[in-house]
Amino acid sequence: MISGKIGDGAQVILKGIIATLIFFRIRPNHLTFFGFLMSIVVAYFFAVGEFFTAGFTLILAGLFDMVDGMVARKLGEVTEFGAFFDSIMDRYSDLVMYLGLLIYYGSQGRDNYVILVGIVMMGSVLTSYARARAECLIPSCKVGFLERPERIVLLLIGSFYYMDPCLWVIAFFSNWTVIHRILYTRAEMKGIKSLVNQPIDKYL
Repeated sequence: MISGKIGDGAQVILKGIIATLIFFRIRPNHLTFFGFLMSIVVAYFFAVGEFFTAGFTLILAGLFDMVDGMVARKLGEVTEFGAFFDSIMDRYSDLVMYLGLLIYYGSQGRDNYVILVGIVMMGSVLTSYARARAECLIPSCKVGFLERPERIVLLLIGSFYYMDPCLWVIAFFSNWTVIHRILYTRAEMKGIKSLVNQPIDKYL
């Protein structure tokens, strides 16, 4: 009951934000880029150890990341380039935020966590790359547990509570997702190859 009212209230606020953006004719790609700029601010707060402030800023950055597609649909400006641009900016946003964490842990002399953030960065980038590359070979590769929304949620939890264990979770599951996609793609390609090699009278 209460959760439903909260959800309804959030929808009203979200619709109001979208209506305002449309009224001022803010282009979807501008929103995407502004979300990236917000991620730079998040990175700064991470770098100086202001994790709580970084968390709130990350929520704002996530809001822009969420509404750009909605505004595009409302304005009838959904394009292939827009989807491409959004994907590129997401990767930049992720990496610049992790860069902030690298600077923070380096300034603290915690070299083990500098390495850990590096592993997180590799897993985060390769998660999306593995899917993009796999879908050049097979119809779809959406398998895996930890994609960008889950990583953002974990960064938020780390910002408001304790970052260290959240980074371990991201490091393990993002790289496991990459491995999962490699194995899935291999199995799917074997299946496609065996199907192609079957004699046609088998299906007649």
